[in-house]
Amino acid sequence: MLKSALIVGAHPDDETILAGGTIALLASNGVHVHLVCATRGEGGELGDPPLCSREELGHIRERELRCAAQVLGVASVTLLGYVDPLIGPDEALYPFEADPHTLAGEIREAIRQTEADVVITHGSDGEYGHPAHRLLYQATFEAVRHSSRTISFYSFAASVPGIEDHLWNEGDPAHLVLDVRPWLDAKESAALCYATQHALFKRRRKAKTVREVLRTVESFHRHLPPVNEGYPHDPFADLLRAAGAWVPAMRG
Repeated sequence: MLKSALIVGAHPDDETILAGGTIALLASNGVHVHLVCATRGEGGELGDPPLCSREELGHIRERELRCAAQVLGVASVTLLGYVDPLIGPDEALYPFEADPHTLAGEIREAIRQTEADVVITHGSDGEYGHPAHRLLYQATFEAVRHSSRTISFYSFAASVPGIEDHLWNEGDPAHLVLDVRPWLDAKESAALCYATQHALFKRRRKAKTVREVLRTVESFHRHLPPVNEGYPHDPFADLLRAAGAWVPAMRG
């Protein structure tokens, strides 16, 4: 039985955009969902028109994060305090400055404190190649690998055959795919908390509303322990399977 899940994200809104429906599902089934966020998103967008100053953005996005977490039913939020660097010329993206061993140790401590049965973070490709996402994947992998607990380690935005999306991690084929439309209202309410990011959301997806931006499919790849074939077997997979999750090769 799944009792505790730990979601590890690089920036506020990653948890909602990439796994908001799944988080709502877990929480509604009595799972204690804990969220660790590496940065406060200080280097991100201010909104269009700007909703705050650059100096205020970190505080605003933390408030947005806590709003979204409450909507989704998250039990606790921990910010690691790393600083999100500014976006560079031509929208160049950078990782936050962190010692990988220290970062892995902080995540391992979060696993211990939350008694997590499953840990979920960014994919090995960093979704659209974001260096901060890749850094967090690597650190979380090491944290789980050296944890004293028996844990299932998944990444989100796993690649789903037949569904094209720029967020898919092509190196992480999906082991589980969930239609999150039953939890889309909660996901939308959480996304609406992120007012500073709405213009960015809609621009990237060429959408007019936040709801149009939201993906109705969320997918996961299990890295540890490795999956040989078919459905993975662990408490997280069993809960998602009961909710209708499928393996792409076995759909139908």
